[in-house]
Amino acid sequence: MTTPPSISIESPRAPGVELLLDAGIAHARALYPSEPATLPDAAQLEAVGTLVYVARSGGGEGEALGVAAIVEGDTVGAGRGELTRMYVDPGARGSGVASALIERIETDAAARGLREIVLEAGRLQHPALALYAKHGYRRVPPFGRYVGEPTSVCMAKSLVGFASGALDDLPLAVGE
Repeated sequence: MTTPPSISIESPRAPGVELLLDAGIAHARALYPSEPATLPDAAQLEAVGTLVYVARSGGGEGEALGVAAIVEGDTVGAGRGELTRMYVDPGARGSGVASALIERIETDAAARGLREIVLEAGRLQHPALALYAKHGYRRVPPFGRYVGEPTSVCMAKSLVGFASGALDDLPLAVGE
């Protein structure tokens, strides 16, 4: 992809989004056939405190290439958001769609005052785990509904100071 995707907040029922959500569930079931699918569906993604981000081609009017959501509120704790339902169409993988989604979500979350983003990925989702690590996420103990789940890998990233510009006015060394 030569033109970066357009990222916007959309309904989980917007054109093409439910297809990506369904494909994400099918992918998870293929990796973990004996595990129940616990991913939030479109109805759950419409809940208060949940924002669904969609990457589209063509300046925002084109095909839905990727989706991700952030859930805020009591289920993840004050000042935290959970990144969930990240899925990129196989034809758009490797083109920066996932990174663009992550970067937009992190920027928006920091602007809303979130201090940390947490996430869960399956232990067999090696490309996803590598992507999150590349973006500064580190493994943390299981949280919430993932405690005791043997296939879960939980990660987190601090947003404290993220894109805030708070350090711009501080001297680089004593006496400056």
